[in-house]
Amino acid sequence: MSNINAQMVKELRDRTGAGMMECKKALINSSGDMEKAVEEMRKAGQAKADKKSSRIAAEGVIALSLSDDKNTANIIEINCETDFVAKDKNFLEFVKKISDVSLQNYKGDIEKFYKSKDLNGKTIEDVRLELVSKVGENVQIRRIQNIESDGSYIGHYIHGTKIGVAVLLQKENEDLAKDICMHIAAMKPKALSPNDISKEDLNKEKEIYMAQAQESGKPKEIIEKMVEGKIKKYVSEVTLIEQPFVKDSEISVGKLLEQNDNQILSFYRFEVGEGVEKKDENFADEVMAQIKK
Repeated sequence: MSNINAQMVKELRDRTGAGMMECKKALINSSGDMEKAVEEMRKAGQAKADKKSSRIAAEGVIALSLSDDKNTANIIEINCETDFVAKDKNFLEFVKKISDVSLQNYKGDIEKFYKSKDLNGKTIEDVRLELVSKVGENVQIRRIQNIESDGSYIGHYIHGTKIGVAVLLQKENEDLAKDICMHIAAMKPKALSPNDISKEDLNKEKEIYMAQAQESGKPKEIIEKMVEGKIKKYVSEVTLIEQPFVKDSEISVGKLLEQNDNQILSFYRFEVGEGVEKKDENFADEVMAQIKK
C-alpha cells in the first residue's frame, strides 16, 4: 500500500474515468500494477454495464455532423435512461466524440463500430463502458446513418438535441433544403412517395380501417369504398411529397419542389426514443412552434 501514490491514482483515473477512491482501491488490490488495475476496472465496468443493459434507455441525444467538404452527413442516436443524464457533460462529450468518429469510420455495422477505435486508441466499447461507470446508467449507441451526397446537395436540420433530419436534394438550394428539413421534423413522413410505402404498412392500415368500417353495418361495397378513401387519405398524410407544406398548406411538398425545379432523392429523420416505450413528449409540436416564429 505504501507504493501507491497520488500520481498513480491520477494516472489510473485519467485512463479509466473512474472515481478517485475506486482507482485507489484497484491499485491496492493489484499491488500497484497499473495494467492489472486497468484490466480489473474494465472487467468491473463491463459487469456494471451488463447489469444495466436490460434497463430501458429511451432518453438521449440526436447529433448531426457534416464533413468539411459538405459531401457527407452523419446522424446518430445515443440513448441513456434519464433526461438528466442526457444533459450531463460527460454524456454530451461522449456523443460529440462518437459523432465525429462515426462520420469518418462508420461502415454500416454498429457491432463492428463498437470494436473500432477513437483518436486516443481506445475502442468505442471501452469508452462507452467508462461512461456507464461515470453516469451510472445504461448507455447505448442505438443507430447511425451516414449520408453521401454523390453530386447531390445535403440539407440538414437539428431540433435541439431530440430530432435530426437530413435530406438529399437533386440541386443545391439551401433555403429550400432547410424548409423541407423542418417540414420533415414536424410532420414525420414515413415515405418519400406513395410507391415507397411498404405493403406491410398498407395492409396493416387496411385491416384497421376494415374492422372499423364493418362495425357500421353498411353493405360490403360501401365498406370497400370507405376503406379505399381512408387508405388514400393515409397515403397523403404519410408520404412526404403528398403532404401539405407546413409553411403553406395550400400547396404540397411535391408542388413546392416543382416551383423550385428540384427533387428530393432521399431523406432521413431520427427522433430520440422512436419505437421505444417512453414518457410522452411531443417534439414535433416544438418544431411547429419554431416554424411559426
